[in-house]
Amino acid sequence: MLHIKVVVVGSINMDLVTRATQFARAGETLLGSSFHRYMGGKGANQAVAAARLGACVTIIGAVGDDDFGLEMVTNLRHEGICTDYVQTIMGQNSGMANITVADEENSIIVIAGANMYLTVADIEAAEERFAEADIILSQLEIPMECVIATSKLAAKYNKPFILNPAPARAIPKELLEQITILTPNRYELAASLGAPQGLSPEELILKSPCPVLMTSGSKGAVYKDPKGRLRHVSGFKVQTSDTTGASDAFNGALAVFWHEGIDIAVRKACAAAALSITRSGAQNGMPFEFELSGFLASQK
Repeated sequence: MLHIKVVVVGSINMDLVTRATQFARAGETLLGSSFHRYMGGKGANQAVAAARLGACVTIIGAVGDDDFGLEMVTNLRHEGICTDYVQTIMGQNSGMANITVADEENSIIVIAGANMYLTVADIEAAEERFAEADIILSQLEIPMECVIATSKLAAKYNKPFILNPAPARAIPKELLEQITILTPNRYELAASLGAPQGLSPEELILKSPCPVLMTSGSKGAVYKDPKGRLRHVSGFKVQTSDTTGASDAFNGALAVFWHEGIDIAVRKACAAAALSITRSGAQNGMPFEFELSGFLASQK
């Protein structure tokens, strides 16, 4: 396989995962069934997803000077990811995510920690990696000015730039204009575009100022083709264990296979997302290249 060079600019978190039969309501105490600690953060998850699918990956991010930070950076290196541009922020805690998994759904609260101390200067210090990259990938768990700086460097070197707008927030116009493709789910779509919630997802995709690829879990994904028509790519039905890293598996795979054309890339991304939810833990669930190839062969 051609070894695609992917630069991921994003968050690095520790996921603290509680499993229960249902979500607790306000003021309610429930007994959970288990607790686990997993490596996470949307940036790190997407980096691992891309690396396991055969890409050469560099991650740009920040961790705290705590045990979690050291453990997470060590794990990224174990996955074959270049961590030369991961900053250690003295006196700060690493980012964390409190995740509750109930049935086939999850609820997540992210504590940004060191992620929010990433700077534009840190992005610019990695400029040579942007020049060498085939594609750039980012999310919104880091300061918005860092995402904008990422988009500008991607544009400077004419590199495709994928932005996964999660957690959902309004995206500045100058950033929207630099995006090769935006990958929200249906809940993030209106918020990221600053659009009225009353519009249907299909209307939003058609009216968006930048190309949009909306993910819909097991239903697949929807995007607008060059002729202005909505295209739907079907998803895959699998036995679900943990949906936490599904969108990250999707985006990591999308970046790896982008050069094959959007139809093929989206189908492979849907398959990677499906495989990711069959195992517990966001990064634990990321499929390897041989697993994805075998899964796709079994679907024909």
